[in-house]
Amino acid sequence: MSGMSTTTANWHWKNKQLNQWGAAWFERELVTVEVSEGKAKVGVSKVTDVDGDVELGRRKSKLITIYDVRVKLDWEGTADDGTEVKGSLLIPEVSHEITVDQLSEYSFQWSLSTESSSSAEAVLKLAQTKLRAALETKFAEFPIAIIDIHGKDLIVSAANSGTATPVGAEGSGATGPNLGGAAAFNPPVAQAKSTKKAKEVLNTSTVSREARFMASGDDLFELLTDERRIPTWSRAAAHYKAELGFEFSLFGGGVTGKILEVDRPKKIVSSWKLSSPTWPANHWATLTTTFDQGSDSTEVKFSLSGVPKGMESELESNLEGYYVRGLKSIGLGAIL
Repeated sequence: MSGMSTTTANWHWKNKQLNQWGAAWFERELVTVEVSEGKAKVGVSKVTDVDGDVELGRRKSKLITIYDVRVKLDWEGTADDGTEVKGSLLIPEVSHEITVDQLSEYSFQWSLSTESSSSAEAVLKLAQTKLRAALETKFAEFPIAIIDIHGKDLIVSAANSGTATPVGAEGSGATGPNLGGAAAFNPPVAQAKSTKKAKEVLNTSTVSREARFMASGDDLFELLTDERRIPTWSRAAAHYKAELGFEFSLFGGGVTGKILEVDRPKKIVSSWKLSSPTWPANHWATLTTTFDQGSDSTEVKFSLSGVPKGMESELESNLEGYYVRGLKSIGLGAIL
């Protein structure tokens, strides 16, 4: 039996139930969270209850984290004067809508078990500020971990399917994908085999997009080039290696190309082609991605040359939707 193409194999809905794994993740990871201020410190001592649903879904070549859990935990700390302080915390909702979509804010319901005193109140205040922020940062790691660990179970790669040519999204006549965010990416219709000859002369231009992220250049380079990590921000299948001559496929086959230059972790250059009826046959643009690390953040510039005239606005939106918003969606705090 011949293998299905990447997009066809990944097109239909499939999901993996992860309730037990999710509960274990919170129980294991939250107890590592601790903050300090001067001599005072506070951290999570025990996760007492995790209740809710955790799933990873795949539909139309997109990986979708689906989770909504209620978390209860105990915390303990030490005041500047050595007073030991204990309490508990209820977080009614940790969900994709809050962590990834940012449709609402977390609710933290704190309680103090230790008898109230100035020292106890000081530790509680430290918990309500710095420990809260540290927990929100840890929660942002949860959807990444879901895809990183379980995504391979739902995605059929181009290599395994026997072909690297994606089958397009259903429907026709679309000029491009919905770019409201990386999670909303829908691979565009693949161009049918054409008998027309490529135009000998094509007028082109260059478009670019820059953004600053709260991450190191090394981390951003790996996020953009490691096929195990790419689905965490692209929400779709990836076949990619930062190696000269490697032919890659991103966004479930929506973008294809070949690696032309690698200067780790400062620059990567590749040919770049959009699988869309609006993209000229046999034409390749060139995407140059550079990383300029500062003291506390890194500026990433995506420069796409060889863009067909008339498509500049669409491709600028693609760079923002595919890359910038995708990276922002996993909590890197892009400064646009």
